[in-house]
Amino acid sequence: MSSAGPDRHLIARRVAAVTVSLVLAGGAVACGPKDGADKAGSGDKPGAAGAPQNGGTLTVLNSEPQSDFDPARLYTSGGGNVPSLVFRTLTTRNREDGAAGAKVVPDLATDTGKPNADATEWTYTLKDGLKYEDGTPITTADIKYGIERSFAAELSGGAPYLRDWLVGGETYEGPYKDGGKGLDSIVVPDPKTIVFKLRKPEGEFPFVATQTQFAPVPKAKDTGVKYEEHPVSSGPYKVVKNDNDGEHLTLERNEHWDEKTDEERKAYPDKIDVRSGLDAAVINQRLTTSSGPDAAAVTTDTNLGPAELAQIGDNEELAARVGTGHFGYINYLAFNPKVAPFDNPKVRQAISHAINRTSVINAAGGSALAEPATTFLPEREAFGFTPYDHFPAGKTGDPAKAKQLLAEAGFPDGITVTLTHSTAQNRQTSPEVATAVQQALAAAGITVKLEGLENNAFNEKRWDAKNTPGFFLSRWGADWPSGAPFLAPIFDGRQIVTNGSNYNHAQLNDPAVNAEIDEIAKLTDLAAAGKRWGALDKKIGEQALDVPLFHPVYKRLVGKDIKNVVISDWTGVLDISQVSVK
Repeated sequence: MSSAGPDRHLIARRVAAVTVSLVLAGGAVACGPKDGADKAGSGDKPGAAGAPQNGGTLTVLNSEPQSDFDPARLYTSGGGNVPSLVFRTLTTRNREDGAAGAKVVPDLATDTGKPNADATEWTYTLKDGLKYEDGTPITTADIKYGIERSFAAELSGGAPYLRDWLVGGETYEGPYKDGGKGLDSIVVPDPKTIVFKLRKPEGEFPFVATQTQFAPVPKAKDTGVKYEEHPVSSGPYKVVKNDNDGEHLTLERNEHWDEKTDEERKAYPDKIDVRSGLDAAVINQRLTTSSGPDAAAVTTDTNLGPAELAQIGDNEELAARVGTGHFGYINYLAFNPKVAPFDNPKVRQAISHAINRTSVINAAGGSALAEPATTFLPEREAFGFTPYDHFPAGKTGDPAKAKQLLAEAGFPDGITVTLTHSTAQNRQTSPEVATAVQQALAAAGITVKLEGLENNAFNEKRWDAKNTPGFFLSRWGADWPSGAPFLAPIFDGRQIVTNGSNYNHAQLNDPAVNAEIDEIAKLTDLAAAGKRWGALDKKIGEQALDVPLFHPVYKRLVGKDIKNVVISDWTGVLDISQVSVK
């Protein structure tokens, strides 16, 4: 991913598909100093001292434009960052620091949803007193319509789950073509109740209900593809200007938003001025200098890099303005066992033992920006993290063990392999990381030839089931903080796609794995589900289908007048809805 961050997310499937890169920061995972003071949500909070107050203008300086500002077309996690100021949804993320922020909580609804016995039906009830920016009441019919329009081809781009999960969703083409019929699997018995009927059990439906597709859209105000220019607000701010497809957004208070109905958004500033299309170095320089309006500025998509962190060094004033976050994200080496010699498990194990994670971390920007990983799931309870290290490499690799395994595999004189990577300078799938892998494996008698591809070509190749390389750098981000959006797309054999983007790089189709994914999906007890996701991760890890390398850490600078910085483990970045500028 890249400087796009969680707002564009950084959502697993699309993120991976379009390779929105995270610049080791913006939207998504873990690892760095282990002391609690450096973890998001612990130690001294970044930002200016003093109690937050209402008023003022918050400036947002971003690299990526907030394009497609239509709730149907946005692909967000937890409702997104800037989008969640305008679009409220049935549920949302808990706006708290650290692990507490990885929980799903009610938003427009009175609770996170009531499932039937087998979690194939979910019922929500709206809170009292909900209104749009024009003062008209928000109804469940508006939520139903908002979801239905997300199925229209001209408004595509949002998360794919409802098309997969809702009864009839796989063939539905949206309200512009259905003659007013709508989706029968979304039932609205009255203006405050809405029921969703699913094709299979989905215990994590409350997480999906945080996506902006669940934002209400009044049918009478729908202007199709032009709706993004002035979407009708259900949140604390309304859009008063949208220039150049999200390059410059101006938001002002929605006077009909009632804080009594919204426990999550603080909405302190009177105005939000979002300016995008800026160079990352320029953004960080402006935040560092903090002159004029930039004193009350933040970024939601631009990370500090190694050079900038070095410049901050012992500058206590700047260091106090740096927030640290972690998000559900993994960088890893992927194997395609259908390509020799990776069809031999001992070859895959040898490479796992040979990897030098210290050199990989350095290539990724250093220990402040990346943490070593030996598990596929991130080191966070919400994801079901269960520690394991099936093929210990230590900090710098175990070439002797790797050579032993290669000999047992029939390659006593070593092997020559090709590692495919991107030429993009993202410090994740880039030449620096590929070179670090190449050097580590050389010590074990494994000669690595590097195949660098332009980023689009790289992604097209690594997700092509018919042309997947045998060995390549890869990464994955979660659509919500759980093991489900991590393990299911990568290891569920039924999600193998032969004509399109395929994320199951190993093309694993293990009936036992598929069955366990189905069983966990039935659980509405998310803590119990988490334990089983962790156990499944550990079990799959025994097959050495990938080599976990590192989880990124996000370091973001804020202007000197910014107060109330909240960074949750859901997004890993500053929550714009909590910020005060006075």
